[in-house]
Amino acid sequence: GWQVNPQFYGTENMNGETCTVSIMVDLTKWPLFSLMSPQELSTIRKAYVFGTSANEAIYITSDDEVYAFGLNCSNCLGTGDSQCTIVPKKVDILSGRKVVSLSYGSGPHILLATEDGELFAWGHNGYSQLGNGTTNQGVAPVLVSATLLNRKVTEVACGSHHSMALTDSGEVYAWGYNNCGQVGSGSTANQPTPRRVSSCLQNRVAVSIVCGQTSSLAVVDNGEVYGWGYNGNGQLGLGNNGNQLTPCRLVALQGLCVQQVVSGYAHSLALTDEGLLYAWGANTYGQLGTGNKSNQLSPVQIMTEKERIVEIAACHSTHTSAAKTQSGQVYMWGQCRGQSIILPYLTHFGCTDDVFACFATPSVMWRLLSVDYDDYLTVAQSLKKEFDNPETADLKFCVDGKYIYVHKAVLKIRCEHFRSMFQSHWNEDLKEVIEIDQFSFPVYRSFLEFLYTDNVELPPEDAIGLLDLATSYCENRLKRLCQHIIKRGITVDNAFSLLSAAVRYDAEVSLYHEPKTGTQQSQM
Repeated sequence: GWQVNPQFYGTENMNGETCTVSIMVDLTKWPLFSLMSPQELSTIRKAYVFGTSANEAIYITSDDEVYAFGLNCSNCLGTGDSQCTIVPKKVDILSGRKVVSLSYGSGPHILLATEDGELFAWGHNGYSQLGNGTTNQGVAPVLVSATLLNRKVTEVACGSHHSMALTDSGEVYAWGYNNCGQVGSGSTANQPTPRRVSSCLQNRVAVSIVCGQTSSLAVVDNGEVYGWGYNGNGQLGLGNNGNQLTPCRLVALQGLCVQQVVSGYAHSLALTDEGLLYAWGANTYGQLGTGNKSNQLSPVQIMTEKERIVEIAACHSTHTSAAKTQSGQVYMWGQCRGQSIILPYLTHFGCTDDVFACFATPSVMWRLLSVDYDDYLTVAQSLKKEFDNPETADLKFCVDGKYIYVHKAVLKIRCEHFRSMFQSHWNEDLKEVIEIDQFSFPVYRSFLEFLYTDNVELPPEDAIGLLDLATSYCENRLKRLCQHIIKRGITVDNAFSLLSAAVRYDAEVSLYHEPKTGTQQSQM
């Protein structure tokens, strides 16, 4: 299993004590990761799926190696070339650096901050959003040093084509595309290198930053929220729809202490320290969760009837919203696989990340996902592991002089034949070793393994023997599996030996394929 972190929430047991419940997230819900083996997935500690069609991914392993794979639009994989790749490639320059924050734009361009406070950028650069003073695309990660020297970056955020960074001292820097004032410089001229966002943020300590497509928001240490940039849908929450070239405080949230803010394409959500949720901005898809599709120029409280909210989720490339409550219930609304969900809808998901994997368009990740590999095994995995294990077995079969180690309880649960054998005082019930002489070792071992795994892996010749066993033990599902293996495995070369085996076992197997053309196939 892969466990998302932090995905812990409190629930009370019968005694009123709070218990910690952890939730599993499955990385393979994002199609790009479904190609990876369980062994490869188990090395991943952080992952990020991004891009205009969610066709790119970056992940960080337990030994702090960074890999990228996917379509590579605008060289956004940072692999040093413009080639797409289905096989993950190592991004050497980031090797051994602990990644703490990652964000992407629409180009896409990528910003990445390390534990040491270094800031790297690469990808699309048509508006100088890489902050290096040029508009040349970056094919590999480059350190953003201009005006950020001696400053430690703790968080990054990308809008469509602009960039933001937050330092450990609470300063906000912005650069790139600035057609609507999203860089906060007081003008609409593009900003080629990082510039400190000052104005009314000058003496404030920012604690988090977020970008919509062409807007910017920051939360400061006293819980106030400031916004700047494009405001045509009211996404700055200022009560009007005029663009802002410098930061403006969201006066409507006066008296509330905001802990988390997220932005969608053109809408915003804020979560207070009391677990209250506010929404504002564009609402074409119901992404505000107000029950209608009217834009809101000022924050409105939603989910008022629900329990305390502990997490909210949105990202600038989607019109989807999600929230998690104190007891772990996950709600989604907005654009969900093309449908407009205008009120928060209770899902069966365990984390907000799953909402974006399964319902967002594109199905990107809304944050850098932290993944803790958990060596927990499911019941099915545990059973499979214990097959033919002498250490835990309480019974063995001897076939062709070789032993197969099994567990009586499993055989009784899984097979009527063994249930009768062990409950009806057959001689075998008292034995520690049961001799089998009517079937071969590969056939009998495969049968017992099927009882532990539901799978059969045998060549067609042996599958005929297993079909005979399945028939005599009345195992109908196993019979169907064997017939499938035999029919699928018939070739001109082995048809005669299969027929001989079928005759030997007296098995009812049609060795003749349906003719693919109108002519009758000749029979042997």
